[in-house]
Amino acid sequence: MRQIEGQVRIPSGCAISAVISRRGERMTGSAIIESMKPMHDRSNGLGGGFAGYGIYPEYRDFFALHVFFDSRAARADCERYLHDELEVVKSERIPTRTTAGITDEPIIWRYFVTPLRSVLAARQLDENEFIARLVMHVNSNMPGCYVFSSGKNMGVFKAVGYPEDVGRFYMLDEYRAYCWTAHGRYPTNTPGWWGGAHPFALLDFSVVHNGEISSYDANRRFIEMFGYKCTLQTDTEAITYIADYLIRRQGLTLEELASVIAAPFWSTIERSPEREKLEFLRRAFPSLLITGPFSIVLGFSGGLMALNDRLKLRSMVVGEKDDKVLIASEEAAIRAMEPEAVNIHAPAGGEPVIVRLGRGLY
Repeated sequence: MRQIEGQVRIPSGCAISAVISRRGERMTGSAIIESMKPMHDRSNGLGGGFAGYGIYPEYRDFFALHVFFDSRAARADCERYLHDELEVVKSERIPTRTTAGITDEPIIWRYFVTPLRSVLAARQLDENEFIARLVMHVNSNMPGCYVFSSGKNMGVFKAVGYPEDVGRFYMLDEYRAYCWTAHGRYPTNTPGWWGGAHPFALLDFSVVHNGEISSYDANRRFIEMFGYKCTLQTDTEAITYIADYLIRRQGLTLEELASVIAAPFWSTIERSPEREKLEFLRRAFPSLLITGPFSIVLGFSGGLMALNDRLKLRSMVVGEKDDKVLIASEEAAIRAMEPEAVNIHAPAGGEPVIVRLGRGLY
């Protein structure tokens, strides 16, 4: 039987999903795992992952380093380095459960740490910059060691596999977070491996992404001039570092970040009441414009931002239910989390959807 357009579903690459409680009420990971099931065929089993915010309240003042190790020797080398640079208040294997769809797992460890005051004073760095540099050092100079999460009171959990299996593997139903993001990967031109799964994270920033970055080389070359190292073999990694650079180091707002990476066309800027600011941002950071189709969710402590490319070449919908804001590639995923969700809509291309704790949707 001949299929007519609109009668057959054609997924467009990876799956993304997110939920946040504006009141900061913590939720288990069960709902976010459920949201990935209707989007199963957007993935191919080569990567899935989640980020949870508010999951470590008892260690909220410490950086939580999640690390993959290829071997015990690599772990021993890394731990010697960490103990030289940091106070390690707790070290443990990240709990997992046997899951049929997850195989060949590396050694997966976490460390709750704080930089040594003496080291910070000697290097004249604040603690965030110190941890960012430490992550870059480990990932680029210590073979077999990959720090894939490094924020406070948050954590990334990812693997090679379908996202539903990854959530079960990491027992996310036993964690509680005020914000969850999720990703199911369908890699097209980069390898499927544990470090290359989404989310990508640095400090408290995490990114899940559906799409293709055709500007990757220009973006990477610019960001690596400022000490960032793209070592995880996936273009999305650069988005995370761009967010850290523009927000933490340059002091831009989330709206300004969106106006850099999904910059309006010059013809649009000419008609904008914010023309002067938008012109400045385009001229100041031309190499950080991200071209190609994309939809992303950027998580951070206290909120999240969802953003499409300026032509809206990837699907993304937003809904609400009580104090929750829900975001996903498909409405079916939102309904899996909250069947009675309301105000479901598709944001315009290049217009950020920003949610912060204690505030409305804007």
